[in-house]
Amino acid sequence: MKLKDKVCIVTGAASGIGKQIALTYAREGGKVVIADINLQAAQAVVDEIQKAGGQAMAVTMDVTSESEVNAAVDKVVKAWGGVDVLVSNAGVQIVHPVEEFPFAEWKKMLAIHLDGAFLTTKACVPHMKASGRGGSIIYMGSVHSKEASVLKSAYVTAKHGLIGLCKTVSKEGGKHGIRANVICPGFVRTPLVDKQIPEQAKELGISEADVIAKVMLKETVDGEFTTVQDVAEVALLFAGFESNALTGQSLVVSHGWFMQ
Repeated sequence: MKLKDKVCIVTGAASGIGKQIALTYAREGGKVVIADINLQAAQAVVDEIQKAGGQAMAVTMDVTSESEVNAAVDKVVKAWGGVDVLVSNAGVQIVHPVEEFPFAEWKKMLAIHLDGAFLTTKACVPHMKASGRGGSIIYMGSVHSKEASVLKSAYVTAKHGLIGLCKTVSKEGGKHGIRANVICPGFVRTPLVDKQIPEQAKELGISEADVIAKVMLKETVDGEFTTVQDVAEVALLFAGFESNALTGQSLVVSHGWFMQ
């Protein structure tokens, strides 16, 4: 098992990509923390993992609240003795043209994606240092960490910012064995993406089918959505790669939409 007895905190893990990463980590022996703003949904994932013989616990976490993040991490450390892996995955999507983007919604997007990544990192790094084992910090970026799309100014800005945070954490954490990476998925068919389809159809004046074929999947090599399993396997790679050889790197998982 690649993650046997490693304590793995996954934010936004009650559904979608975060849930699949949590299930994958549990399959590989990780002691998985389902951190989510919805405790009931988080507990349902814990029940699923435990039913399959895995180890998991649920914690309430609003990643924009420093006190709530710190309290959740402290609870994990008290229960399981430390933190080995952090996956900063919590996120939302809001789409508007720049000139119509409400400032409050702009700030909400940056708070969840960027502040959340910073606060969870800040809370976990001291425990990774104290253990002497180091650890792995994985940020859920996007192809939009590399390029832009219309209507997504806040999302693109936040996802670009994760690249800078990752590089800095890699440099600061290197001598302590703390690694940082960014996963950059293409469009994954989750409720977050499903919500965007009618919104973009309305904003762009095209059909929902055209949003999928001509906007979301146009640049892929096979016309296929990235899957949650695709992303989870990359998250497993980074979490289990106990060397600084890959630290600071980002990996695009997009069926060829973006290549570098």
